[in-house]
Amino acid sequence: MKLEQAIQSNKFKNEVQKASLNIMYTAWWLKTLSCRELKEFGLTHEQYNVLRIMKGKHPEQMCVKDIAGRMIEKNSNVPRILDRLEDKKLIKRTQGEADARQTVMSLTQAGIAVLEASTVKINDVMEGTMTISNHDAETLNNLLEKVREKES
Repeated sequence: MKLEQAIQSNKFKNEVQKASLNIMYTAWWLKTLSCRELKEFGLTHEQYNVLRIMKGKHPEQMCVKDIAGRMIEKNSNVPRILDRLEDKKLIKRTQGEADARQTVMSLTQAGIAVLEASTVKINDVMEGTMTISNHDAETLNNLLEKVREKES
């Protein structure tokens, strides 16, 4: 769908403004699609992101700061997300071995199972949605990284 149809407007200051709106709308649209699939597993987008981050370090444990630094949405309330994942028995908290004052988290077997099943669904949705070639995806990735050159 064209951006103009989606937001019911064709008034843009210039193509750069249109591109920035197009990026925001597309990000929202993709997040909405994935959230719909994650609901089946009782997960939010942010919880899924935390599980993926933790899986990347598994079987190592991670502290809140390390998880927060890898989040897609940097303003996420990581401690609250971790509380909910622990309530669902998808992660386990323990004291750090090097520093007993530090709390570290690890995935449980249930967490790994939910992540694997939800990832299958998310991958299916993305493969059916992202209908661009690898070459176009590479070009898009390069352009998006160029947009974020001033990211600090």
